Amino acid sequence: MAKQNVAEQFVDILVRAGVRRLYGVVGDSLNPVVDAIRRTPAIDWIQVRHEETAAFAAGAEAQVTGALAACAGSCGPGNLHLINGLYDAHRSMAPVLALASHIPSSEIGLSYFQETHPDQLFRECSHYSELISNPKQMPRLLNTAIQHAVGRGGVSVVSLPGDIASQPAPEKTAETALVTTRPTVRPGDAEIDALVRMIDAADRVTLFCGSGTAGAHAEVMQFAERIKSPVGHALRGKEWIQYDNPYDVGMSGLLGYGAAYEATHECDLLILLGTDFPYNAFLPDDVTIVQVDVRPEHLGRRSRLDLAVWGDVRETLRCVIPRVRAKTDRRFLDKMLKKHADALEGVVKAYTRKVEKHVPIHPEYVAAVIDDLADDDAVFTVDTGMCNVWAARYLSPNGRRRIIGSFSHGSMANALPQAIGAQFTDRNRQVVSLSGDGGFSMLMGDFLTLVQYDLPVKVVLFDNSSLGMVELEMLVAGLPSYGTTNKNPDFAAIARAAGAYGVRVEKPRQLAGALKDAFKHKGPALVDVVTDPNALSIPPKISAEMVTGFALSASKIVLDGGVGRMLQMARSNLRNVPRP
Repeated sequence: MAKQNVAEQFVDILVRAGVRRLYGVVGDSLNPVVDAIRRTPAIDWIQVRHEETAAFAAGAEAQVTGALAACAGSCGPGNLHLINGLYDAHRSMAPVLALASHIPSSEIGLSYFQETHPDQLFRECSHYSELISNPKQMPRLLNTAIQHAVGRGGVSVVSLPGDIASQPAPEKTAETALVTTRPTVRPGDAEIDALVRMIDAADRVTLFCGSGTAGAHAEVMQFAERIKSPVGHALRGKEWIQYDNPYDVGMSGLLGYGAAYEATHECDLLILLGTDFPYNAFLPDDVTIVQVDVRPEHLGRRSRLDLAVWGDVRETLRCVIPRVRAKTDRRFLDKMLKKHADALEGVVKAYTRKVEKHVPIHPEYVAAVIDDLADDDAVFTVDTGMCNVWAARYLSPNGRRRIIGSFSHGSMANALPQAIGAQFTDRNRQVVSLSGDGGFSMLMGDFLTLVQYDLPVKVVLFDNSSLGMVELEMLVAGLPSYGTTNKNPDFAAIARAAGAYGVRVEKPRQLAGALKDAFKHKGPALVDVVTDPNALSIPPKISAEMVTGFALSASKIVLDGGVGRMLQMARSNLRNVPRP
């Protein structure tokens, strides 16, 4: 039997760790690894058109499956293209292993052609980033990288020179048991005791939930019922906590709606559950605050805390629920439920008035129709910008759907690449990319990846010929919009030229039929919907000082644009309020 080289050993370890695909673009320094994949049936090389797509696709695959995913880039410029997608994966706590192949090891440090130092460049967007400079470092270094990515949730980067990858692997290498799942973390007894005392002493408790409540829906609902608490959420908490929630009071933040802001400010105890919500201007500074998070570095970095609880949300609540006294006074809860329903009643008309006649088409209407027609277990990938707004307000989670976006990193052009990674996990599951024309055109080349692999991703393009969120930021800052207009082609015609299904929609009455036909199509499809660029309504009193990056930091509800099915849920919850 021929002796393994380092590249073959590298690939074998990835397979043993559960990796089934390596996304990337081939290049000379990567050739030994790509050739090893060619000869290994258990793993596939997924050829994309841009390495940024590779990293976004791997991050999305990891978020859908919860398992390790991988991407690769050739030396210098090749692996540098990975960095934006790796930042996103890392900030989303998606376990991703990135292979940054490197120049010949004898030339490192001598300003060789395409030389960079990837082991240094990727340190800020990874838990672990190291260089293999000797075959004897394999497989321990790769095993360590995998343990970091899976165990801590995020990115690990291994830099591997092409000449080292071609060398013989060390003999008699022991196989190390690999981490494949993360443990739950129970808080200490002292923190649980303190939390119980604070809850028992409070009259008005509000829960504010983030992505750390994944897998804890039942416990959060049981907890809210026991302490009669309204439940708000951040954008990343929406898919995990909004559905089947009789205590729902909406979302806070830039895209906020409903009574979440009031509920977090009018309580006397605010409990932050699994959220690293970045916009501290939306958080109160005059109430008692407790934060529960599995990552201790998140505790207290957004707001002042009266108690920090290091633990998994589900395990923490399982410890706390039996010990807290059941509250009987639901006046605060009912007041917030009514405020929430009233707030939604006030904005829902924005997308229901004359939508059948409004041209260009209301983007709110497009999102509402997508929500109605999409499968109950669909995966939605959502571009940053105005598509975030429509997803936050119109996509209805149900415990089976997934909503993935660049919600922490805020990158443009994420939706199409993430749809690629999500679709590769299951070709029979519906994957819908809600893309803006700005984001889609930025990485439009990878629409060809859909065609090449016949991936049945459905791209719905919100084509308003502008960078809508940037225009909003400029207008709020008192600046005239400038450099935000796109001169767009007929994207549906481009899709058809590429060999995919493509249709352009310019009138509302065409929309439902076009979406139904696209969703039924067995291969990749693009629906180019011409939408109204003036779909925003800005609150009457807002100053330039309220703008901080992506946040309009002193506004309770920034965008007045309808709320879709959430109004129905709010009305239903309000009907359940006991009458005196």
